[in-house]
Amino acid sequence: MSYQKFYTGFLNANKHKQHYACHSHYFWPDCTRDAMLEYWDDSATYVDEKWRYFFETLVPELQHRISDILNTGAPEQIVFAPNTHELLYRIMSCIDSSGPYKVVSTDSEFHSFQRQASRMQEQGTIELITVPTKPFDTFSSRFMTAIAEHNPELVFFSQVFFNSGYVVDDVADIVNSVTNNDTLVVVDGYHGFMAKPTNLKAIAHRAFYLSGSYKYAQAGEGACFAHVPTGCDLRPVYTGWFAEFGELDKPREAGGKESVPYSLDGMRFAGATMDFTALYRLRAVLRMFEQNDISVETVNGHVMGMQRIFLDKLAEYNHPLLNEENLVVRDASKRGHFLTFELEDADVTKQLALTLKSHHILTDFRGNRLRFGFGLYHTADYIDLAALSKMV
Repeated sequence: MSYQKFYTGFLNANKHKQHYACHSHYFWPDCTRDAMLEYWDDSATYVDEKWRYFFETLVPELQHRISDILNTGAPEQIVFAPNTHELLYRIMSCIDSSGPYKVVSTDSEFHSFQRQASRMQEQGTIELITVPTKPFDTFSSRFMTAIAEHNPELVFFSQVFFNSGYVVDDVADIVNSVTNNDTLVVVDGYHGFMAKPTNLKAIAHRAFYLSGSYKYAQAGEGACFAHVPTGCDLRPVYTGWFAEFGELDKPREAGGKESVPYSLDGMRFAGATMDFTALYRLRAVLRMFEQNDISVETVNGHVMGMQRIFLDKLAEYNHPLLNEENLVVRDASKRGHFLTFELEDADVTKQLALTLKSHHILTDFRGNRLRFGFGLYHTADYIDLAALSKMV
């Protein structure tokens, strides 16, 4: 089945281009344009009452849809924010420590974590223990060993690593290996959500899960979320007025003053005023998937099929750099929705990406790694690598 009919707007705006960067910026389905107009109409209709309307209609629907996709069994534990960095910092603000506290993570985390953690380490706020992701076949055991050895206050790792596409398929084992109940565990699921089938049932009580709509949920920037562990009663220092929505903690004496109340569910990690346009787009996309029987399994099957077609076509050209020998993750069962080629150095990688772009083949790169992402709007006919014959 061709899914291109759902993406006519973005495809028409990018005619004669091959877009292989949907792991970075996925084309939006046409339904998102109507969703943005719907947001305007609802804002005009409800004006001052729109916040109540959003939290009584839009937010609960999205909570249930996301919870069902992730099988958390706890839709009330989903909380939204404009970006995952805001949610991450709110989680970290729960850690009460008089000195530097320990954080165990990896060398392959996205900037929303890596930059913040590096700055906090520079300031002396945290002690960052970084575990290399390669070699991949021993990553999980090495990571769990580091957790046991350092007994950190925070564990942070990705479900799918952004710089390689490697899928950590034993997320639950890693989470459950954390024996200290006071240790916060955060899983960055941005390259997993709506791409790889994900079941959080076994860890919904223990781990935070961060993701959003910019990539595989296909709704653009501005709609990120966290699954907050069930039963969580943490009180973020970095907090906003949305965290008072719903039933609240009972005020209690703290230093002679009443303490700040928090929602009893995932909303305790909410922030403040945000633009809900992106949530309208996300709702429209998830509704479209449901109406057309497009599940995460369907998406994953289509994308992995496109990767195989791409690699088969690539092999015909015997390109010295773009070949399966330079794939970072060769095992398709361990790979997310993009192919990563590791080249000689950053300069060679950048030049190749620019050359591809001059032939209207759009990719992206990080250092010496060139990435090709695939989505529902790709077809076998869409993939045309004839330009490589001019580049060898």
